[in-house]
Amino acid sequence: MLTEDDLYNDKKNIVSIRLGNSDRVTVRTLAARLYVRESKLYRFAIHHLINRLHKLNDDNYCGKDLLLLFLDFKEELATHLELKKHQLFKILNGRTTEADKFVAMSDIELLLMPEHIVRQRLQLMTDAIKYKHADTTEWLRNYFTDKYALTVSTYKLDENLANLD
Repeated sequence: MLTEDDLYNDKKNIVSIRLGNSDRVTVRTLAARLYVRESKLYRFAIHHLINRLHKLNDDNYCGKDLLLLFLDFKEELATHLELKKHQLFKILNGRTTEADKFVAMSDIELLLMPEHIVRQRLQLMTDAIKYKHADTTEWLRNYFTDKYALTVSTYKLDENLANLD
């Protein structure tokens, strides 16, 4: 558990990570192309990811507030993070006490399914069919936006504010 001293300490730490050989070669190639050290590229990647996930670092965001964030990371959820539906349910709904922020398990499952299965599922849902779109992610975004009364402009504004940090 992090202490308050840890949060405000500017001391740098060495962190070890495992990478596949192809990822390591790719990072080395990118660093050479950008004329920077590999360590700078790793720090850039981590900083970029932390900015993109900033809502998860704020306890005020829960439930439906996180839905579009996880939609943006839909492909990576199951593949790289290997999240399961019950884990994602706890992440989204674990801290929410407000009923209007609760995200249904059936919608959480849509975030973890392959695109062709999501498309099939959306075609069977009467409240989703009116948002049918050639792009399945856009169709899902429109369905979530309507069902959970989300505002995409507010979400994009939050993303832009995080990038200013």
